[in-house]
Amino acid sequence: MIDIRGVSKWYGRFQVLTDCTIEVKRGEVVVVCGPSGSGKSTLIKTVNGLEPFQQGEILVDGQSVGGKRTNLSKLRAKVGMVFQHFELFPHLSITENLTLAQIKVLGRGKDEATRKGLTLLDRVGLRTHADKFPGQLSGGQQQRVAIARALSMDPVAMLFDEPTSALDPEMINEVLDVMVELAQEGTTMMCVTHEMGFAKKVAHRVIFMDKGAIVEDDQKDAFFASPKSERAKEFLAKILH
Repeated sequence: MIDIRGVSKWYGRFQVLTDCTIEVKRGEVVVVCGPSGSGKSTLIKTVNGLEPFQQGEILVDGQSVGGKRTNLSKLRAKVGMVFQHFELFPHLSITENLTLAQIKVLGRGKDEATRKGLTLLDRVGLRTHADKFPGQLSGGQQQRVAIARALSMDPVAMLFDEPTSALDPEMINEVLDVMVELAQEGTTMMCVTHEMGFAKKVAHRVIFMDKGAIVEDDQKDAFFASPKSERAKEFLAKILH
């Protein structure tokens, strides 16, 4: 579903990604972890063209992200993205946040878009908040709305960029519970996170990055039981402790 082949990226002379290659199969959950500044968020943002890259190729459902003929707006509509800071429109109600892209990008009628949005709000446990505005919700609730909004576009894959890092500790589990449910339903997911409990529970594979490069790409159980690199061992010892 997601095929990243030899991707490199520079900011000026500084190389932020070095020859990154990953394959995410349909229905697979891949967790990307590593220390701050290792290139995790940059890598995941290249998948739907939010970050351009200078070398390599990325295919999503067979479509080239960097291709000159690729319509990035249509591609992004197929790939759900959940950010650290929710990115909801503060001046729109929760329902309007969920229906806007469905109407503008997918061409759905307002009634159909609203039905879809409310069904997904129900799914993330927030149906009673449909008429509120983002500022009236907690951070965890806003992030669950952001997940529902991404799902409303019927994406072929979901990308999560540290979706719990901006939340209070009490709110983290309510977001992770929704993500666990999605994973168990067979949603294709690529997730940048430090939540190793989530990775242990639902990931098929774990990718460990350091200094812009993929240091390890292994099955979940193998990664946690015996990481191959000293850098991954050091990282796990700190984060699991």
